[in-house]
Amino acid sequence: MTLDAVGLEVMAHTFAGVAEEMGALIVASSLSPNIRERRDLSAAVFLADGTMLAQAAHIPVHLGAMPEAVEAVRALDPVPGDVFAINDPFTGGTHLPDLTLVGAVEVEGVVGAYTVVRAHHSDIGGMVPGSMPAGAREIYQEGLIVPPVRLVRAGRVNTDVERLILANVRTPEIRRGDLAAQLAAVERGAVRWRELVARYGQDTLAGAARDLLDYTERLARDAVSRLRAGEHRAEDWMEGDGVDDDDLRIVASVRSERGVLHVDFAGTAPAARGNVNCPIAVTHSAVLFALRAMLAGEAPTNGGLQRAVRVTAPAGCLVNARWPSAVAAGNVETSQRITDTVFQALALAGAPLNAPGQGTMNNVTLGGPGWTYYETIAGGQGAGERGPGPSAVHVGMSNTQNTPVEVLELELPIRVRRYAIRWGSGGAGRHHGGDGVIRELEMLAPADANLLTERRRRGPPGLEGGDAGAPGANAVDGTSVGSKVALRLRAGQVLTVETPGGGGWGGPSSA
Repeated sequence: MTLDAVGLEVMAHTFAGVAEEMGALIVASSLSPNIRERRDLSAAVFLADGTMLAQAAHIPVHLGAMPEAVEAVRALDPVPGDVFAINDPFTGGTHLPDLTLVGAVEVEGVVGAYTVVRAHHSDIGGMVPGSMPAGAREIYQEGLIVPPVRLVRAGRVNTDVERLILANVRTPEIRRGDLAAQLAAVERGAVRWRELVARYGQDTLAGAARDLLDYTERLARDAVSRLRAGEHRAEDWMEGDGVDDDDLRIVASVRSERGVLHVDFAGTAPAARGNVNCPIAVTHSAVLFALRAMLAGEAPTNGGLQRAVRVTAPAGCLVNARWPSAVAAGNVETSQRITDTVFQALALAGAPLNAPGQGTMNNVTLGGPGWTYYETIAGGQGAGERGPGPSAVHVGMSNTQNTPVEVLELELPIRVRRYAIRWGSGGAGRHHGGDGVIRELEMLAPADANLLTERRRRGPPGLEGGDAGAPGANAVDGTSVGSKVALRLRAGQVLTVETPGGGGWGGPSSA
């Protein structure tokens, strides 16, 4: 039986509810501020054939790359009750701090689904606290690499694997707690899936899943078919790679063909020496996010979306990097620029999109003996035809919250000197871009700091005649520092991060 509109809505929320509950459990039970407060995590449910059925409204860069992680696990013939850990960016991961658990759900003696959680651990080893080294030249410097490996075998935790992971991090007890929260979420998802099977039956669930995937595919193809004919090309630049300071070009060409969005990155710069390289899974994730932004807000996000996308990129280029390229900033910064570039190409094709937002996650990692900390900092969103962009929000491939000042100061040797909106940083236009923020952190103990940021040379461009947003800035004690830099800070020094504003929309002729 094919579901009607009401049935589709009910089952879409039913499936998504499983993923949302998984995410809520991680937030409630994790130890680190990065997961508990910032909510740098994602959860999803996959069918037994590896198709994403539902995701929670979490981190875009995590979720679009999850299918590759599930496929890597399925290739190892999991049995019911297995849970695999993986962070290898070249076999379905994003970057090394994002540790993914993939659980094989037992249903009537076979694998009936997969429950998947991905969370950013604020240290996974490597050359600097926080595992986001600005000067890394190969992936081995960025932390412990975990290929798909059984953390739980047929329901029993493999303590040898857990001990190996914890032996390579600077804060093992916190990592142990966060890992336990992920395991609990995977199991909660399995319990809820078996409850759905008991309630509806396997055949009904399979039919509902098929109808929901087909529905999303129809929505995506309809949106793509509305684009103007022909190929539309845009380009943008990364501002150095942490090793070299030269701009790195990203080129995206889009075309609509029979309801399928083809995105080609030919002309993009070769892989960099630094860590701004992007695995193809992350590039695919960025393109999926751009397509999702074209759809109505209530459209479900699942594997049906992927049926309407084809991505090609030259092997070994910046957005299709090869082992052993360093990739820590590729996941968090290059993914943002890919999204911006694809958005610009889609706008040329007639897609009703906003001007680019801040285009960076403003990554800050700090650490010293016995502690590590990671955060991304909000900025301005781009304006659109319907109104101004919001201020002080995470944009693009990030959907995290901020770390509350009280939590940061209670748990870490840091004092927040200032945290305010950066008034006037949004681009002017008929509708103004959103404003960025100013965040000043005083070190109360010596700390190693790494910054991975973008849009420090040129601000996000406006759209339809709107002005660009103001570029961001980084400084220590008032002295400017680079966009991607490793620092050794003394107690009493103040790190200041000013984030970019969003692009404005519309000039005088659009009024």
